[in-house]
Amino acid sequence: QVQLVESGGGLVQAGGSLRLSCAASGSILSINAMSWYRQAPGKQRNLVATVTSYGRTNYADSVQGRFTISRASAKNTVYLQMNSLKPEDTAVYYCNADVVDAQWGRATDRWGQGTQVTVSS
Repeated sequence: QVQLVESGGGLVQAGGSLRLSCAASGSILSINAMSWYRQAPGKQRNLVATVTSYGRTNYADSVQGRFTISRASAKNTVYLQMNSLKPEDTAVYYCNADVVDAQWGRATDRWGQGTQVTVSS
């Protein structure tokens, strides 16, 4: 069984910073891409940032230059450093990982439970 557990969400004023973490645990052979998504109330879940196993990153236009995604592969952990936060960044942030399980050697899409980020104006 593979689990993703997020942490680091909270309430911050506009212009502030937060750092999200997501740790994968369980029967893991390897992890391909790791990503962060977010979902605001009444809206669809959207991709925020992705980092591949090679360290290549990609960002949504709305967070480019403000957010930084990184990963510690040895720890099966991905981070999202969020700077210059805006009220429109308020959402539940979800971790996603393409995990190859150790038992069957198959890649499956895994999600964390989500962590709330609220940015006040």
